[in-house]
Amino acid sequence: MTTAELIASDKRHCWHPFTQQRDWCAPENEPLVLVEGRGAILRDSEGREYIDGNSSIWTNIHGHCHPKINAAIREQLDKVAHTSFLGFTNPQAILLAEELVGLWPREVPRPLTRVFFGDDGSTAIECAVKMAVQCWQHRGQPRRNRFLSFANAYHGDTMGASSLGGINVFHGRFSAFHFPCTHVSSIDDLIARSEPGAADAIDVGEIAAVVIEPLMQGAAGMRLWPSGMLAQLRTWCDRHGIFLIADEVMTGFGRTGKMFASHHENVVPDFVACAKGLSGGYLPLCATYTTEAVYEAFLGDYTEAKSFFYGHSFTGNQVACAAARASLAIFREEQVLEKLAPKIDLLSRLLGELESQRHVGAVRQCGFMAGIDLVDDAGQPYGLEGQVGARVCVAARKHGLLTRPVTGNTLVLMPPLCVTEAQIEQSVEALALGIEEIC
Repeated sequence: MTTAELIASDKRHCWHPFTQQRDWCAPENEPLVLVEGRGAILRDSEGREYIDGNSSIWTNIHGHCHPKINAAIREQLDKVAHTSFLGFTNPQAILLAEELVGLWPREVPRPLTRVFFGDDGSTAIECAVKMAVQCWQHRGQPRRNRFLSFANAYHGDTMGASSLGGINVFHGRFSAFHFPCTHVSSIDDLIARSEPGAADAIDVGEIAAVVIEPLMQGAAGMRLWPSGMLAQLRTWCDRHGIFLIADEVMTGFGRTGKMFASHHENVVPDFVACAKGLSGGYLPLCATYTTEAVYEAFLGDYTEAKSFFYGHSFTGNQVACAAARASLAIFREEQVLEKLAPKIDLLSRLLGELESQRHVGAVRQCGFMAGIDLVDDAGQPYGLEGQVGARVCVAARKHGLLTRPVTGNTLVLMPPLCVTEAQIEQSVEALALGIEEIC
């Protein structure tokens, strides 16, 4: 099929996520049809090349078509593509779980020892939420069935994950069906409201877990948490006997400069949700970590119905687990984290220069993740009606960059970790030219 035929068929049959289909299907809209990728570069059906400036929605880690991941997938396909993890096991899932546990400290009071596999970030959070509730039931504390999360949080779109979200456009219309959740604005707000006699007090005896995107909130506009906040939150949870769930779906696997964001503050949560980059960005795969103490609460006689009654058909998929193991091997063999520092420094310097541009407001960066706010002539954030952020991203394509905004007019730059210094320079220049053209 030609590009035109592919686009016409897409507009007849496909429904895209987070997309206003009216505009997508408009005759004047000509979507890119992406067909190939090598390293940080994607190529469309017309042969044009672009830097993958948001890692294909924050998933790709080592670049496209990495030979080691490709080889691992091919090797596994020659054996078997998928077998059930319900009542059976397989080598790839076993070895991946062992390797994932090895990424976290062992000499701590509650080390992460158990891994539950799923398919995406929402599923990973859904597992953590349901594990936390069921664990408290098994411990004889069913009253602990509420959650705490933060304003403007985004933790996924399945119903339990959606319950934790604090962005009305994503979560508001489903609130009648959500798990009970209290949102706080900051760690100071949380501490103040948990004191006896506080205004709008939080009953800590009802709280099953606190959920946070460590270091940076993604969909909220790449918003940074204050340094030390995560460690404070761990201390608060310990004081009140409450589980801490870290949503490392976006921040995991090198995005912050360390393997996990929680490592920056030496925090080991009770649950960790990871996905996106887990398979190197190749295949749907997630993992929910937890501790041996949580795991043991689910052990018992069959008549007690203590098993974790949750899962899906592709849990522990052998091909996805093989890709993930290859990705972890690349981290070790290519010294990926060790080589990030100079590229992070270069990105910081270039973003600092971009921040001086007239229509750029705040610029926020955490490792290889950055958000750039767009503002109008009066220095105020643009409204949604003009779709300025989306138009800037379309303009940046002419200069070889693919990305998209969050919250309307915050541009995201989050390239694969393999991106070169020249490609980082081209990416920031493309954004600068796109801003200049549209704003």
